[in-house]
Amino acid sequence: MALIRLSSPHVYKANSTANVMRLVLIATLPGILAMTFFFGWGTLIQIALAGSLALAFEAAILKLRKRPVGFFLSDGSALVTAILLAVALPPFSSWWVTATGIFFAIVIAKHLYGGLGNNPFNPAMIAYALLLVSFPVEMTRWTSPMTQNGGGWQIASFADTLQAIFGSVEASWYDSFTGATPLDALRHRGALTTEELWRSSDVLLNGVGAWYAVSAAWFMGGIFLLSRKIFTWHTPLSMLIALFLTASAFYGFDPDNYISPMVHLGVGATMLGAFFIATDPVTSATSNRGKIVFGALLGILIYIIRTWGSYPDAVAFGVLLMNLCAPFIDQYTQPRTYGHSSANRGMKGKN
Repeated sequence: MALIRLSSPHVYKANSTANVMRLVLIATLPGILAMTFFFGWGTLIQIALAGSLALAFEAAILKLRKRPVGFFLSDGSALVTAILLAVALPPFSSWWVTATGIFFAIVIAKHLYGGLGNNPFNPAMIAYALLLVSFPVEMTRWTSPMTQNGGGWQIASFADTLQAIFGSVEASWYDSFTGATPLDALRHRGALTTEELWRSSDVLLNGVGAWYAVSAAWFMGGIFLLSRKIFTWHTPLSMLIALFLTASAFYGFDPDNYISPMVHLGVGATMLGAFFIATDPVTSATSNRGKIVFGALLGILIYIIRTWGSYPDAVAFGVLLMNLCAPFIDQYTQPRTYGHSSANRGMKGKN
């Protein structure tokens, strides 16, 4: 009996969009739990609010577009976008800030371009950038992870957090629970050297450990997704290596004026961006070589914007700039097609 010899690819198991999004939602749990532990109830409230609004906006726009509502809601993409935006927002952000961001992410950044799979920019990051530029005061209300109160650690109660998000509290109330992030403190250190600031700043002495723990939690979630083959290692690893090497070069040259590379990796949204944002299959590069280029340039951009730009944590802006470059990168990093002598790259590649 003759055997049938088939060429690749060999697909042995279906991996639907809903299954991928479900795994991504599971992978966010360590990061969400860590943020709730260190920053209080605001993270969970923002996630609940953002998730509800995302599903409502998604259903409404699908209805207007005359698309099957139940089918597209069940894929989980709207919830993933909502969670990624919610964890990027300060825990005390007012409800209307979250609502504005979700509306822009779902209706404008996603469906205006044709829905899932057609959006050129990451919806959560473009919404975050919009909010950061439009509402700078609201976007600085980051909860201090370790606010001392009589020798213990004080976290705003659930009721107070609800009041801050949905109601109105006095401006002085925020001063008791909020503070600058480590990257913000390092970016606006004035005439102090990095070492002098580190010795004198409570934010760096007492609060940086919480940010490292949160980054470790996002790293764990990313490794889980990597183990389930939701994405490959090329983008996150190249981004982290490029950020580390760039930061090491400047820090080794002048440690008094530049930040340690370990701070760049462990503080801010670096791990969240590397494993949950930059790996978006719709807005990132597609070939393995392209993913390496995409991640490396993203890491360098993050360092440049953090060091010389106006915004201390540059992940969102770096991702959006690289989303713009992704089609160009794909044009010049295509692999050789089976049966052809060379890769068909660029605008006028040859077979």
